[in-house]
Amino acid sequence: MNVFADFENRVKQAVQPLVPAGEEIDLSRVTVEPPRDAAHGDLATNAAMVLAKPFGMKPRDLAEKIAAALGADPDVATVAIAGPGFINMTLSPAFWTAHLATLLHAGLDYGRGAPTGRKVNVEYVSANPTGPMHVGHTRGAVVGDVIARLLAFAGDDVTREYYINDAGEQVGVLARSVFLRYREALGEAIGEIPAGLYPGDYLKPVGEALAAEFGDTLVGKDEAEWLPIVKDRAIDAMMAMIRSDLKALGVEHEVFFSERTLHAEDGGRIAEAIADLRDKGFVYQGTLPPPKGQLPEDWEDREQTLLRSTEVGDDQDRPLVKSNGAYTYFAADVAYFRDKYERGFSEMIYVLGADHGGYVKRLEAVARAISGGAARADCVLCQLVKLYRDGEPVKMSKRSGDFVTLAEVVEEVGRDPVRFMMLYRKSDAPLDFDFKKVTEQSKDNPVFYVQYAHARSAAIFRQAREAGIATPAYGKVDVAALEGLADVGEVGLLRKLSEFPRLIGQAAEAKEPHRLAFYLNDLAAAFHAQYNRGKDLPELRFVNQAEPELSVARLGLVKAVATVLHVGLDLIGADAPDEMR
Repeated sequence: MNVFADFENRVKQAVQPLVPAGEEIDLSRVTVEPPRDAAHGDLATNAAMVLAKPFGMKPRDLAEKIAAALGADPDVATVAIAGPGFINMTLSPAFWTAHLATLLHAGLDYGRGAPTGRKVNVEYVSANPTGPMHVGHTRGAVVGDVIARLLAFAGDDVTREYYINDAGEQVGVLARSVFLRYREALGEAIGEIPAGLYPGDYLKPVGEALAAEFGDTLVGKDEAEWLPIVKDRAIDAMMAMIRSDLKALGVEHEVFFSERTLHAEDGGRIAEAIADLRDKGFVYQGTLPPPKGQLPEDWEDREQTLLRSTEVGDDQDRPLVKSNGAYTYFAADVAYFRDKYERGFSEMIYVLGADHGGYVKRLEAVARAISGGAARADCVLCQLVKLYRDGEPVKMSKRSGDFVTLAEVVEEVGRDPVRFMMLYRKSDAPLDFDFKKVTEQSKDNPVFYVQYAHARSAAIFRQAREAGIATPAYGKVDVAALEGLADVGEVGLLRKLSEFPRLIGQAAEAKEPHRLAFYLNDLAAAFHAQYNRGKDLPELRFVNQAEPELSVARLGLVKAVATVLHVGLDLIGADAPDEMR
């Protein structure tokens, strides 16, 4: 149950009788949130502040009327008006006991949303298939994967998709690089790798596989003959490598979409998409003025086929077909979005590197043009990751030659620290990743701190079993057994736990998975603090043989903390350990 959504409805119900007969007042701006200062209560609402003008009243006068109605609610212990008209509520102990029981009945489904019926496509990583994943791809992979997990948990029907950029010139460069390694595998001395080709040793096994399959039969052929063969083998090998790297990170996609499928001799689906947009009045023949600053590669001072994207929110019209008849990269993006829309998706999320910021408006415009507003594109940008080892920059890789690979990072520190720490900053902010710090066993290392909280809860359950005190089980919770949680730290934990369903909804809607990482760290801090209070004050310990009934209630609270930590870590893609070694 979302406590905040529940009380938002209660506040609106309290306001409704105050509306003059025959009038309608918009209540959509009314919110209920945690107060900034926990000393002010459990919940705060802005109702009087946002409704004062429509009601023609002073905010504080309206607040007094709303507060009087809320004070009659049996779940509200006290109501107070703060400042110019904010309303703070403190909930009754009985409400918190009932909510704890609800949480324990829900178990690992606590915070899960009801099915929305909305189909969402999350495309992320989508690196060029020219080599192993590097640390820059790692952040986008984790961010995209956790966004997909959050949306699915919130109730959406989510498809995780990888767009294989296998139609551009970079694939030709890859094939020529592999062909050089093929000749090397046949015994030829190739010398230094020429500029413009990929030098990494990761291509040696691909060349060796070609030599095993074809012998020296490709050597005497013209490039036009061997290039398509080598391209196919090289792309397959790179995608196998990429899938393996992603799997080590705990990332899997349901769909791998090949850009080449959009192309055909007659234009394929790109031509179909342009024809569709032409019929809708969005495609025309014209010229573009030169943009300010550096000219983009696809700009031409000639008549081209253009998308009238300024009519749907873009800051300039975009070329689809160059004057020589070749499609632009953007044309493939248009056809790809149309393909997703025809597959029934109403929201297409693109997780992109920060250098793709210029794509945001054009993709949003494409969505409006193709769907007529029925579907939308939502872009999430990921800033760069800087690697450090004990404060010193890390730049080079033995495997790739010029960058640190995803596999190397995961192998050194483990999947869980990588996934958690890639979320420990908002995605559009730069991130520093220190190999030493993310493996430290200290409260300054968030992933250790959160996982240790779950392990500590398991240790408390073991202690309870040794003392002969049973922990409340999912689905078999006696509400009466949970009464007695009155300490300020215990109530603080109940408040923090109640924020979880709201947090899930907000993080999913905003596509901001860092909120989940921050929340888990805050919950772990509150739990550790209460545990430590019990060291100084034995009467506050979670397990106290002198008070078995109160211990059962406190064990129910610990069970709730462990549940939310487990669910949250699972959404991040990390383990919730019962022991830390």
